[in-house]
Amino acid sequence: MTLIKSISGIRGTIGGATGDNLTPIDAVKFAAAYGTFIKKQRNKENYRVVVGRDARLSGKMIQELVMNTLVGLGIHVIDLDLSTTPTVEVAVPMEHADGGIILTASHNPKQWNALKLLNAKGEFLNAEAGKEILALTESEDFEFAQVDNLGEITSNDAYFDLHIDEVLDLDLVDVEAIKEAKFKVVVDGVNSTGGMIVPMLLERLGVHVVKLYCEPTGHFPHNPEPLKEHLGDICKLVVEEHADLGVVVDPDVDRLALIDEKGEMFGEEYTIVACADYVLGENQGNTVSNLSSSRALRDVTLKHGGAYYAAAVGEVNVVEKMKEVNAVIGGEGNGGVIYPALHYGRDSIVGVALFLTHLAKKKICVSALKAEYPLYFMSKKKIELTPGLDVDKILEAVAKKYKDEEISTVDGVKIDFRNHWIHLRKSNTEPIIRIYTEAPSQQEADGVADRMIMEIQELI
Repeated sequence: MTLIKSISGIRGTIGGATGDNLTPIDAVKFAAAYGTFIKKQRNKENYRVVVGRDARLSGKMIQELVMNTLVGLGIHVIDLDLSTTPTVEVAVPMEHADGGIILTASHNPKQWNALKLLNAKGEFLNAEAGKEILALTESEDFEFAQVDNLGEITSNDAYFDLHIDEVLDLDLVDVEAIKEAKFKVVVDGVNSTGGMIVPMLLERLGVHVVKLYCEPTGHFPHNPEPLKEHLGDICKLVVEEHADLGVVVDPDVDRLALIDEKGEMFGEEYTIVACADYVLGENQGNTVSNLSSSRALRDVTLKHGGAYYAAAVGEVNVVEKMKEVNAVIGGEGNGGVIYPALHYGRDSIVGVALFLTHLAKKKICVSALKAEYPLYFMSKKKIELTPGLDVDKILEAVAKKYKDEEISTVDGVKIDFRNHWIHLRKSNTEPIIRIYTEAPSQQEADGVADRMIMEIQELI
């Protein structure tokens, strides 16, 4: 069992001993630290925090603990209950709230849960804020409210509709073009909240929706990470239904994977590529993705006359770089689209709307659209960490061995070769070393990753 405390938040497995897992006591302490941090930001009479959760089994328990801890601090809570990460991000500024908490472990299996923390803009906290909250968690320097000053909980179930309204009002989302295309789409919501909001969006766009695993029971029918090896059911159903495409989201709906009309993966790396191709064609500008994302975004950006920039892995890092270079679109290669015209957060809902607009305007099938983009193949592997393993020492040794190549140590070690690249980094969310590679063929990408794993094992 595991508890991971980092500047990104707190994430762990349910059950077990306090301090080693995400127990009720750990959830309360971390929520108290966040609430204390929020109150330190501004001296005012009323503080408000938006709280939402995905559908995982522990969500209701953790949500009640978190909300009532905030109430105990004298903070008013806007309870969205079942929601999505991007929906909470949209809700925070609309509610003029001081922050937000999403209770989700994203793509992790059902035994995991987490507290994702937002600032008053509805954006993830930066490293400095994260460190302060971790320090408060350890010191337990909390001052709770007197009985007459307790916060209140207000429920609001309107934000799926409000989120969709905001998306459909975007200049580059062409609702009429999508309606005229008469798309048929299969949706895999992995029995979480994506199974609620994605069909709502598609129905408002006039799309014929076929639902797969769209009941928000929290019983994930397959590994919730939207990778090819987990998506056999929707790939088969797209073909059986003669659908135009398949849409897959992770449990908190910030990652978007697409299936073409032949039941083949469009490629999670190409979600941002296709959306950026459309946006840049309408509004020239710069793009940003993280160091582990495909070179295809760079190629598409250059085609449209923009500049491409790479940031360290992590949404907050990508957002910071996007603001710095005034990017018109960006994201992460795991299917996370960030479109600043709506908000600075990965958002599958805006990703679906932009992709369908692009497809409707081009009047071609999904496989034909994919064929227009530079073809790269990625391998995403990992090495489980054992206690006492010195990851920094391993990464230093790898960097030293390949010092004659183009090296980046902004986030782990990325080695750029002429025809491929390798990126090694310690995960912020799991006890693993991630090993990402990209090459002109899948065989090559897998081979490069396997060789690197062997080299690392020799160093352990």
